[in-house]
Amino acid sequence: MVNVGILGATGMVGQRFIQILDKHPDFEITALTASSRSAGKRYEDATTWYLDDAMPDSVKDIIVTDTDPTEVSNNVEIVFSSLPTENAAIVEPKFAKNYIVASNASAMRMKKDVPLVIPEVNPEFLDLIEIQQRNRGWDGFIVTNPNCSTIALTLTLKPIYDSYDINRVYVSTMQAVSGAGYNGVPSMAIVDNLVPYIGGEEEKMESETLHLLGTLDGSDVTNANFGLSASCHRVAVVDGHTEAVFVELDNDVDIEDIKNTMKNFKSIPQDLNLHSAPKNPVLIREENDRPQPRMDRNTNNGMSVTAGRLRKDPAFENSFKYILVGHNTVRGAAGASILNAELINKTIL
Repeated sequence: MVNVGILGATGMVGQRFIQILDKHPDFEITALTASSRSAGKRYEDATTWYLDDAMPDSVKDIIVTDTDPTEVSNNVEIVFSSLPTENAAIVEPKFAKNYIVASNASAMRMKKDVPLVIPEVNPEFLDLIEIQQRNRGWDGFIVTNPNCSTIALTLTLKPIYDSYDINRVYVSTMQAVSGAGYNGVPSMAIVDNLVPYIGGEEEKMESETLHLLGTLDGSDVTNANFGLSASCHRVAVVDGHTEAVFVELDNDVDIEDIKNTMKNFKSIPQDLNLHSAPKNPVLIREENDRPQPRMDRNTNNGMSVTAGRLRKDPAFENSFKYILVGHNTVRGAAGASILNAELINKTIL
């Protein structure tokens, strides 16, 4: 059993980490950190619990510490970071000197020697760990997972990219309010409304997706070579990002072949039978009105992405389109970091 800690444990993503890690067969939570106003309190007393499931009994009596490596026990091997970007940029490198940091924050994602990983997509990027440790003189290291909307999109594009030549992709997202945190979007801004802007989101989708689908040569990543344009929007849904995806290929392909390629996609996490890995990372629904966030976000404990309405696009040559739904705080956040840690535990530790 590997002892783990959670940085930023009182926030929504921190709570998802706790929920998913409760009764995990490989990891045991032994440290929880938060801001100084929560430090020194029992976790139950320091936290307003936001999730539908009750707070696990196993964490209620853990004493919250400051988010400082000197305050965390030496018996912890992995820390999961759900810190805000500005804090993560300062704090995560301090922890990485001695701990493995599985980060959901964006601060270190695009650093040249920091692996940005979706285990089903680019597990070979973990080879950057040795370079990172050598460059920075750390005994530990940082591994990051991508943006929540990027993860869902890239999981569906990976089997297509491996089998066909993609010319360009357009994606329009309808993103849940939980992606902005509990206090992130005021109710008066989102009820009876749609917000057609999420700061930095489009840029993250466009850069991270091509990076993830790229190739690693030594310490250099060559991005995938196709055009990608994203438009991101906040909608009045609690959990579950929906994305409308348009793909143009070099050649015409039968839509049934595309469906089979996506639904048969498996990779190293499935081969290794990692605890959080879904049997099928991408599921295909045939109904005209699916997927829907309320009905499909929790599929396979929120770790599968559901795609539907796969159909030819009559307006453009060699093109097809589909809708996907992915759980933004599970597969798109805490669950992604935990799956990264499971892969590290299985292949590196």
